[in-house]
Amino acid sequence: MASTVSTLKTVPKATLQGAAESFLHFVNSAPSPYHVVAECRKSLSDAGFVELKERDSWNIKPFQKYFVTRNQSSIVAFAVGGQYKPGNGFSIVGAHTDSPCLKVKPNSKKTKSGYLSVGVECYGGGIWHTWFDRDLTIAGRVLLKDENNHITHRLVHVKKPILRVPNIAIHLFREHNTKFAPNKETEMVPIIATTAQQELEKPAGTTETLSQAEIKHHPLFVKLLCDELECKPEQIMDFELCLTDTQPATIGGALDEFIFSPRLDNQVNCFCALTGLIQSCKDGSFEIDPNVRMMLLFDNEEVGSESAQGAGSSLTEWLMRRLAGEGNKFEEAIPKSLLISADQAHAVHPNYADKHEDNHKAAMHAGPVLKFNSNQRYATTAVTATLIRMVAEKANVPLQDIVVRNDSPCGSTIGPILSAKLGLRTVDLGSPQLSMHSIREVCCTTSIYQLTQLFKAFYIDFPAIDAQVTVD
Repeated sequence: MASTVSTLKTVPKATLQGAAESFLHFVNSAPSPYHVVAECRKSLSDAGFVELKERDSWNIKPFQKYFVTRNQSSIVAFAVGGQYKPGNGFSIVGAHTDSPCLKVKPNSKKTKSGYLSVGVECYGGGIWHTWFDRDLTIAGRVLLKDENNHITHRLVHVKKPILRVPNIAIHLFREHNTKFAPNKETEMVPIIATTAQQELEKPAGTTETLSQAEIKHHPLFVKLLCDELECKPEQIMDFELCLTDTQPATIGGALDEFIFSPRLDNQVNCFCALTGLIQSCKDGSFEIDPNVRMMLLFDNEEVGSESAQGAGSSLTEWLMRRLAGEGNKFEEAIPKSLLISADQAHAVHPNYADKHEDNHKAAMHAGPVLKFNSNQRYATTAVTATLIRMVAEKANVPLQDIVVRNDSPCGSTIGPILSAKLGLRTVDLGSPQLSMHSIREVCCTTSIYQLTQLFKAFYIDFPAIDAQVTVD
């Protein structure tokens, strides 16, 4: 810990806080994967990246910057080094845009015991009891049809509490504190209004002709969307909406060292990869870089990545092949490349310290965490770990190691998926946090700065460092 403190003393607190504040703006603006991509698109465009479309032909040139989206929930950005030639390597950081949440069902209209409720699906492996008694709202995308039958994609985020999953009173369930395990279908149903108030609000003598959206969802739910989007109910063709907490992310703790926030897993790594890539291109090294600097942000990691916009798709290979050039240039590029699979890590929990392996207890402020698992739940090898240690040493960023206990299950990431699919050297790492998959998670302010610096240094220094490691 002494070395960690000495390392941190070289960085002004204002710098650490400034990086954390920038992240807060990002996560508060990104309540869904669609919003994550929209925030990235804006930042990349402002930094001079040019948007491409998958369906078009491309004319990629060295010393130029580009990005492409898929499904509006995944985004790939790439900056082509000034000295890039077909067959050269790729310096890649990959993360995911999605987080565990509740998603509105295609037919969500429910009425029971005098309440109007909204049917939801549990997406991913959330800590679902944390969603009870929270002030919830909705965010996501809506597909609208205009007067010319053109379909547009619109983002929506209702910024007021409209939904709540209420707990049952302890008087009616005395075992609340010992046996509470909610049924996800029948007990995790958020309420939106009462039937009594709905009748009071309805103008006298009105007869309703419901749109398709209002047949499938409560009309007042649809009205909330229409008010936000300034559209009519009959324009709504479909939507993908997730529930989200209305409480914004904030800096907390007695010493202002923590970030209390939703979706740290994995928006921390989305933000740091984005920022690291943009900052690296402002460095003079970009003009002489032989590699392509690439950022991959995928949807659907929390449910296995097996989707057209997930890391399990062919998207990465197809994009890399388009950039690598004709013939065997893609196959030549793969062994010259490295992927950082960036996903959050478990910090040691002070109240459950025995859940962590004795010699691998990741601490706050002590740097990003290299993840190891001999059963290949993580893709880190001795070679890829060495490459990142050399990058981190040059960037003055401390690193930690982690493995799970032998008697504990281990999660996984996009790392093993892409590593196996492409034969790509990969290292798994992330910043330490508490309360992973809760509706409110905790990390430290230091992690944003450290991770950004590591990714920036990786983009700048990897080709030269890789040339020093002669292990294939």
